[in-house]
Amino acid sequence: MSSHTYEANKFQTKDFVLCGILMALTTIMTMIVQIPVVGAHGYVNMGDTVVLFSGLYLGKKHGGIIGGAGSALADIILGYAVYAPITIVAKGLEGYLCGLIAEKISGKKGKVTGAIVGGIVMVSCYFIGEIFMYGIQTSIAAVPANSLQATFGIVTSLLIYTGVKRSLEGSKK
Repeated sequence: MSSHTYEANKFQTKDFVLCGILMALTTIMTMIVQIPVVGAHGYVNMGDTVVLFSGLYLGKKHGGIIGGAGSALADIILGYAVYAPITIVAKGLEGYLCGLIAEKISGKKGKVTGAIVGGIVMVSCYFIGEIFMYGIQTSIAAVPANSLQATFGIVTSLLIYTGVKRSLEGSKK
């Protein structure tokens, strides 16, 4: 099953269910592993794996909703509510753009490009947002950790996507 099996403009019950499950999984994966960033105010987490996977597997709309809402919910629950507005934008765009590019460029190239662009956009959004929140030095201090988080999310989401796709293709035979 790929993202183009979903009707472009219809949000059906299955879409709400999938979004709810993957938003919850994004929240949980964000909360399970929290590594505080030295010299900055945020933390490194594993939520990007689910955000990028959602964009790759379900497409731009689902990826954007799951990324923005699931990640912001984790920020609020964990006491980082000050980050929630930036997170909605950063993670929403991460999932949306990943899905958009994966839809527009066919095959493996589109999936890899989508995940990479999504990760870069996430890091860039936090960089810009943190400049306004804490100043340029703190924002710069967070870039390596955010980049590591994005890289982990890119690699793991592509691996999981490939495994799920192969599994579903194998079950059709």
